[in-house]
Amino acid sequence: MTEAFLALSPHDRREALTFAASESGRPAHLLEKDVMVVWALAVLGASAFDEHLVFKGGTSLSKAYCVIDRFSEDIDLTYDIREIAGDLVAKTADGWPETNSQQKAWTKDIRARLDQWISESVAPLFEAAIAEQGLEAKVSAPGGHSLHIEYNALSTGTGYVLPRVLLEFGARATGEPAERRQLACDAAPFLPELALPVAEPRVMLPTRTFWEKATAIHAYCRQGKFRGGDRFARHWYDLVRLDDAGIADQAVADADLARDVAKHKQLFFAEKDSAGAAIDYLKAVGGGLLLAPDGAARSALGEDYAQMVGDGLILGKAPPFEVLMERCAAISAKANAAAVPAAGSGM
Repeated sequence: MTEAFLALSPHDRREALTFAASESGRPAHLLEKDVMVVWALAVLGASAFDEHLVFKGGTSLSKAYCVIDRFSEDIDLTYDIREIAGDLVAKTADGWPETNSQQKAWTKDIRARLDQWISESVAPLFEAAIAEQGLEAKVSAPGGHSLHIEYNALSTGTGYVLPRVLLEFGARATGEPAERRQLACDAAPFLPELALPVAEPRVMLPTRTFWEKATAIHAYCRQGKFRGGDRFARHWYDLVRLDDAGIADQAVADADLARDVAKHKQLFFAEKDSAGAAIDYLKAVGGGLLLAPDGAARSALGEDYAQMVGDGLILGKAPPFEVLMERCAAISAKANAAAVPAAGSGM
């Protein structure tokens, strides 16, 4: 009978991770955090609200689809808007806010409901799991639609990756299209005698993740600067890997999906460019997509990419930064050439 990895003593877990690191070539502190990421998803999977959650973002690309060769440390989740705000959705013809004032009211209401749900339902769920399994970890719900799980790390890297699992929740979409995918820990193939956490969450399809990332990158490029503390280089790397896997071509060919993501961003995640004008996401996916920044923004992006590479987050050979930028420029050119112009865009 296999022994549970998380039931081992700290010394034995450290020994196991050191062995897995030597066999895999991956840093021990990243293998350890990966275990905690999968464990967190397994805890959510055993909850009453599992059916209403969709796992998305870079970590889903790495863990569920294996299309990116980098360590992705945080968990992005969508809690179905129809579950948390069914009363609001039912009042509209198509499930979308019908006016700007209605969108603002929805956003304020949903944010309050989401933070309350995290504090009253999600945090206690993890506190109970930690206590039941005797883990050396603590939970905090600092607001901002997030939950932190801090654990006592057995090893450390450069400090770029913290011994904390960050779960970030959104609730202004359905998260669809999505499907169930099986997840295992990166260390599992090297520790067959141990039972490591496994999970089977509902996962956003990677074509939608492509457009989620592409529109976010477009906004960053139009703004010419990045939010303080944001680990942003990963998005560009992920986009290139999605292109390598052929998923970018599938996403580019799905004009309806592109417009759906753009409309959602337009309604709920409005941003302004460097001149103070509203960023038009529908125009972006309709032939005006920008994926390679220049000037100071490009320099800041290069610095963040160097830090990401330096802490071992790229598991294979990291492409040079300028090659990454060239690839992203080529992806935007391909998307723009294939795009169906938004009505009234003049493109």
